[in-house]
Amino acid sequence: MSQQLPDVQATEPDVSVGLSEVGVTGVEKLVEIAREDDRPIVLMAEFEVYVDLPRGRKGIDMSRNMRVIDETLEDAVREPIYRVEEMCGEVAERLLEKHDYTTTATVEMNAELMLREETPASDLPTQGTIDIIASATAQEDAPTREEIGARVVGMTVCPCSQQMMSETARRKLAELGVGEDAVREFLRDVPQAGHSQRGHATLTVEAGGDPDVNLMDLVSVARDSMSARIYNTAKRPDEDHMTYESHANAKFVEDCVRSMARGVVEEFNHLPEDAVVTMKQSNDESIHQHNAHAERVAEFGQLREEVGSGE
Repeated sequence: MSQQLPDVQATEPDVSVGLSEVGVTGVEKLVEIAREDDRPIVLMAEFEVYVDLPRGRKGIDMSRNMRVIDETLEDAVREPIYRVEEMCGEVAERLLEKHDYTTTATVEMNAELMLREETPASDLPTQGTIDIIASATAQEDAPTREEIGARVVGMTVCPCSQQMMSETARRKLAELGVGEDAVREFLRDVPQAGHSQRGHATLTVEAGGDPDVNLMDLVSVARDSMSARIYNTAKRPDEDHMTYESHANAKFVEDCVRSMARGVVEEFNHLPEDAVVTMKQSNDESIHQHNAHAERVAEFGQLREEVGSGE
């Protein structure tokens, strides 16, 4: 007869302090997302899984966390799953059920998605990547909150440096004898140089239950919040298009976040008032060693009120 090993995790800790998150990170799994009338999308996803730990317990059941993830993902393979945030919610709820000493369970997922698209001027087929962000938090006696969003890359142009270059062009054209009306028309139709940055936009929506937003619509709002979209493949007409569009739509890092806010309000007007919208913009500066960053986290109702008051 084998002797049962002691459950060390269930013993009292040396220091009686509760912990808000304990779990595992860097868990890689294949996730298959079903699509209507199209082949499924297969993602290599990385998960982080946490539960809270009361002050009187030394540790969590780490192997139990891994087993719940494996079981849920296997279920996702057998049955169609259309939203990764729902899958995260299911895993979080199972974690809460499996751990009778916890009150909160959190699951976070990140994955890279390859997009097929066409270049803006020459219509060449190309591919680009976005980072999918999904998470869920399950709590006792409260609806599970789910989050979906993406990180995307684009291009921005500094309005301040562009304005300085426009003034330089205005003075030079005047010296050459060009009339003021012609100068004004030229500067309106030909955007002047400004230092550019590669921009990184992050946009997520979190709500009680399913946020009910389309991931690709979120991606479009985030990409269009910057000065211009960028593409991996580009012939000269495409380069000209991106250069012109970005300089005709120069934006500070703050402008990008505000553009995201307006896009969310216009595109997702059905969101509940208490849905939480997270908007971040980080720009890799080209003429500085530092980078620029701006962000806003707000409930949708507050965001809609602010955007509406500025129209």
